[in-house]
Amino acid sequence: MVYNDSTVERKKIFYPASERGFANHGWLKSFHSFSFGSYHNPEKTNFGLLRVLNDDTVEAGYGFGTHPHQNFEIVSIPLEGALSHKDSTGRAEVIREGEVQIMSAGTGISHSEYNHSTSDLVKFLQIWVFPKVQNIEPRYEQKFFDKAGRVNKFQTVVSPKQESGGVWINQDATFSLGDFETGRQIEYALQHSGNGIYLFVIEGEIEFDSQVIGRRDAIGVSGQNTFSFKALKDSKLLLIEVPMN
Repeated sequence: MVYNDSTVERKKIFYPASERGFANHGWLKSFHSFSFGSYHNPEKTNFGLLRVLNDDTVEAGYGFGTHPHQNFEIVSIPLEGALSHKDSTGRAEVIREGEVQIMSAGTGISHSEYNHSTSDLVKFLQIWVFPKVQNIEPRYEQKFFDKAGRVNKFQTVVSPKQESGGVWINQDATFSLGDFETGRQIEYALQHSGNGIYLFVIEGEIEFDSQVIGRRDAIGVSGQNTFSFKALKDSKLLLIEVPMN
């Protein structure tokens, strides 16, 4: 492990999956990594500028009716199935497993999300990040990412750098997905100095600082520029790098 900035205090927070908030609306089952809706935990309101990470399962034929957002960068990552999306910019899209969607709410946008299937569940992660610049014109983008590009390495799927290949975000934040085989050593270096990382284990089990982090667990680390993990099982990871203030 290398700590490159001795002037910044290193902090590490473990977020066990078992301690997430949970809401069961019948058609929707949602686990909340941070305070959301009726779930409020003053110790879990955000990690830096990462405000929401909801792990949602929606029954066939159901979804979220039209509702507004403002001044958030909203990322959706389908894990299984497909979502139908409509918004007030006139976009009507279907987001499928393998794709990543971002919506800059900016000055204000209304949208709806429904399970595209009449027979199968849809499972997806919905993630909100505070924007770098407020009140921009609302925008929408989605892109397909070949899973072959994340085998035993991190694949950038969201980035403020157009040349990265990810969908663009109005923040100095980077989202990466990786599929790692058992025993693999995993390395990551910050894209922006001073950021922190929030590592979410979608599936599998990894080790960091002699700590085991399992399925749907997460760990947040700041005050450090390079990171090293080990896959204890075949693992699917989401790494979110965000400014801490």
